[in-house]
Amino acid sequence: MKKKRYPTYRRKSKRKKQPAKKIITGLILCITIALCNGWKPPDSLDKAREQSEIFCNIFFTYIEENTKNFSENISEAISHTAYKILEQTGNQAGGQNADISLENIPEYSGSPCVELDGNIPEFSAEKKNGPAYEFYSELDALGRCGYAESKITPQLMPTEERGAIGMIKPTGWHTVKYDNVDGRYLYNRCHLIGYQLTGENANEKNLITGTRYLNVTGMLPFENEVADYVHSTGNPCMYRVTPIFAGKELVARGVEMEAESVKDQNVAFHVFVYNVQPGIEIDYQTGNSWQQP
Repeated sequence: MKKKRYPTYRRKSKRKKQPAKKIITGLILCITIALCNGWKPPDSLDKAREQSEIFCNIFFTYIEENTKNFSENISEAISHTAYKILEQTGNQAGGQNADISLENIPEYSGSPCVELDGNIPEFSAEKKNGPAYEFYSELDALGRCGYAESKITPQLMPTEERGAIGMIKPTGWHTVKYDNVDGRYLYNRCHLIGYQLTGENANEKNLITGTRYLNVTGMLPFENEVADYVHSTGNPCMYRVTPIFAGKELVARGVEMEAESVKDQNVAFHVFVYNVQPGIEIDYQTGNSWQQP
């Protein structure tokens, strides 16, 4: 995806310096209000969103009252900046839900997934009431994916066939075959948000090393549930998938999946799907594998 370019303005006269001064004043106003109210750096993604919304509201109110000619371009630039702050906050959190710990998830025992938090998803009212969007976390220092999230609508869904993704090598990737694996290949390039939902394909921020079992038996039924709902009703559905890594391991132990249909709650789930393959042992640190005796 090409990065947006934002216009720059050359100041040719004394008069044209005023908008820039007012912009700086607006930023100083936001910072002053924050400091006077005991502002502290956000320790979670939701808090970062809330703070960015408050600052943007103050800033835009000031700009709208003082600057007319530059309001459209300023709004676009600030929205872009707020988005980048959101990305950075997600990366600092490791792209994982702070409430999810592998210690609290039972060992795999034959079922591809287990319910979390009573199977109740958690999406803010602001997201559910806002416009359609999709978000993919930046890769961390090890090159691992963070969470991916979208408010899925029919307009976001693809209308053409999926292209190639073989050029993407997620962390822990190995091309290895076993006769007791469906399709023989142990690993798939697993989309966090499936192509059928947003049309996002060869995006390294949306692909992890996942077993065939994780991809087809574990994730696909939930993904299909969301896709079928949006197709049949035309209503939006919130969707978030978070890969869960242990320490500095390169292969995720599983993924946390959440979904909620906004208008009727006919779709609602919150599960952990295991990144395992029956009959195969996996070294999650490296992605190496071997057949169980």
